[in-house]
Amino acid sequence: MWFQKYLPTREQLKNTRALQFLSHIIVEPNLWHFNRHSVSFATLIGMFCCFLPIPFQMIPCVLLVAWVRCNLPLAVGIVWISNPITMPPMMYFCYRVGTTILGEPNRVKNVQVSLEWFADQVAVVWQPLLLGCLLTGTVLGVFGFVAVRVYWRWKVARNWSLRRLRKKLSANSP
Repeated sequence: MWFQKYLPTREQLKNTRALQFLSHIIVEPNLWHFNRHSVSFATLIGMFCCFLPIPFQMIPCVLLVAWVRCNLPLAVGIVWISNPITMPPMMYFCYRVGTTILGEPNRVKNVQVSLEWFADQVAVVWQPLLLGCLLTGTVLGVFGFVAVRVYWRWKVARNWSLRRLRKKLSANSP
């Protein structure tokens, strides 16, 4: 796969300090295979965990991956979509999704980047934020799962048809 070079290696994940207690799970060979099942479920889990409003999202991701037995580096790579730069807009989007579903007004007016402001706002925004994060993560995870399955099926069908065409052309050539 072309994207394998961008994913973390077993050693990199094993040496990540936050994942030290999971090192015996991380080195299991079955979690490093690339097949339709493994990649599609890794996309689902990675997208879901990417939208969890908690620190160290990789830990629940690794636990879910070990339980479902899907591709570990892809799922962890997808979780890294949410980083300190992308996290604020992602969480604000999820908060707005949650307020829309709950029918609540937007209670966040003046955004200040400080821990005191954040601590004050958590009591106000936790329900719409959690609902929006779980819903957004689930919807995008399922969309990624279906997209991987459809793309994989299309790619396999295309390869088979190209193989048949090459075989037919080689049989007709002198």
